[in-house]
Parts: sequence; C-alpha cells; structure tokens
Amino acid sequence: MSKASKVVLGLSIVLTVSTVAGVHIKQNWDRQRLRGGVLRDLERVERKRENLRALEEQIQLTSQLLIERDRQEADAARAHSS
Repeated sequence: MSKASKVVLGLSIVLTVSTVAGVHIKQNWDRQRLRGGVLRDLERVERKRENLRALEEQIQLTSQLLIERDRQEADAARAHSS
C-alpha cells in the first residue's frame, strides 16, 4: 500500500472511531438529561401536592377561625343586650 492510502485509511479509521464515540457520549448525555427531567417533574408534582395540602389546611383553619370569631361576636352581642 502506498503512503497516501495508509494516511487516508488511518484518517478514515480515526474519524469513524471519533464519530462512534461522539454518538455514544451524546446518547449518554441525552439519557442523563432526560432522567434529570423526569426527576424534576416528580419533584414538581410532589411540591404541588404539598402546596395543595397546605392550601386545604389553611382553608380549614380559616373556616374554623371565622366560626370562632362569629361565635365570639354573638356572645359579645348577647352580653351587651342583657
């Protein structure tokens, strides 16, 4: 084989190996990025659930507070009318 053909063959091999390695590295990077997206989505869903629970708790506490306030106002009105 001539020197030029050896150089071309060597370059072809290097480019082929580089391309294959690059594709594998990019696939692994993409997989990690997708997995990270799934984890972020799961965290976001969990935070949403926690926020809804906190909101429901706040709604209950507000209702109880309003009932207690109305009761105290009614007791105060009864005490003033007596």
